[in-house]
Amino acid sequence: MPMLEIRDLHSYYGQIHALKGVTLRVDKGEIVTLIGANGAGKSTTLRTISGLVHPRQGTILLEGERIDGMPPHKIVQKGIGQSPEGRKIFPRLSVTENLEMGAYSRSDKDEIKLDMEMVFALFPRLAERRKQLGGTLSGGEQQMLAMGRALMTHPRVLMLDEPSMGLAPILVETIFETVQKLNQEGTTILLVEQNAAKALQIAHRGYVIETGQIVLEDSAANLRKNDSVRKAYLGES
Repeated sequence: MPMLEIRDLHSYYGQIHALKGVTLRVDKGEIVTLIGANGAGKSTTLRTISGLVHPRQGTILLEGERIDGMPPHKIVQKGIGQSPEGRKIFPRLSVTENLEMGAYSRSDKDEIKLDMEMVFALFPRLAERRKQLGGTLSGGEQQMLAMGRALMTHPRVLMLDEPSMGLAPILVETIFETVQKLNQEGTTILLVEQNAAKALQIAHRGYVIETGQIVLEDSAANLRKNDSVRKAYLGES
């Protein structure tokens, strides 16, 4: 049974048909990446899974349990954690308070403390700045904070939306190394990423989305060799 499965998902923004029958799955322990051009429907797919966009048609299953139609906070409680595009941290809250917000729906205080220490061990810069306001952090530190906040939900599936956007190359490497480390420690990950080359280096499988439709799915290794993927997304001729 897949950890996360989407079947024939249709989502709209007003009259705009944003997702047109998207079907994909993420198996336990995988990194699955969703790649595509700007406006192709990548972020909409994640927002629909997390309940921020309501699908008009289709099914979303988390380990066999339907979660489409649930409110976002219930979906978080079920085990979907998301680091959103643009980070969207709380700029006037401290690093620690931002992380605490990730655990707002949890009541297991001892486990919350352990998860926070795990986040600080994963991102030592956040530990050094735990009392600093989120809005005063660098872009890379804010991305670490957004990922850390998502991890504080104790997710069964971690969804990452454009984690490398706007970061210096050395920080891009750090973020992707962290994603790999999380996966090696057992976290199942659905990764949306404009940097297709990096995403396909660390993913097990991938999907290509164009104008709201999945047009290609394969192992990451095969997608890296695919001529159309190489030309359209890897900058190769």
